[in-house]
Amino acid sequence: MSIKIVTENKKARHDYEILEKFEAGLVLVGSEVKSLRGQQVSLKDSYISFRGEEAFLQGAYISEYKQSSHFNHDPERLRKILLNKEELKKIYGSMREKGYSCVPLKIYFKKGKAKVEIALVRGKQKGDKRESIKKRDVNRDLQRQIRRSKS
Repeated sequence: MSIKIVTENKKARHDYEILEKFEAGLVLVGSEVKSLRGQQVSLKDSYISFRGEEAFLQGAYISEYKQSSHFNHDPERLRKILLNKEELKKIYGSMREKGYSCVPLKIYFKKGKAKVEIALVRGKQKGDKRESIKKRDVNRDLQRQIRRSKS
């Protein structure tokens, strides 16, 4: 199974505690797909919103395709997310009742189709962020020591 990662939302992993992940399809126009293949996309400050019973990717920036003519897309338009009904109900219910948020973690191509990995998240407090930074630094130091002892 070939997966080509286009972009990742590193800020989301830093700012939020990830509770559950979902894989979803994206409804895109042709020039957006070409821009994705050129990795001209940013997920910074993007999130998932609901309109009726449908989910949309909001705030994602996909650059205009430079070789396209006047038939280009709007870089910040709403993009429909494709999930099955049970997943939509689960995400929407968690957002309404438990106060969770839903953010995109990464966009990638899988078997030629554009996919987005979204996650139900809960915001981290300042102390939680510091704790995760400490864990990351400790793990990095351990890996360095292991590499030095092997050589």
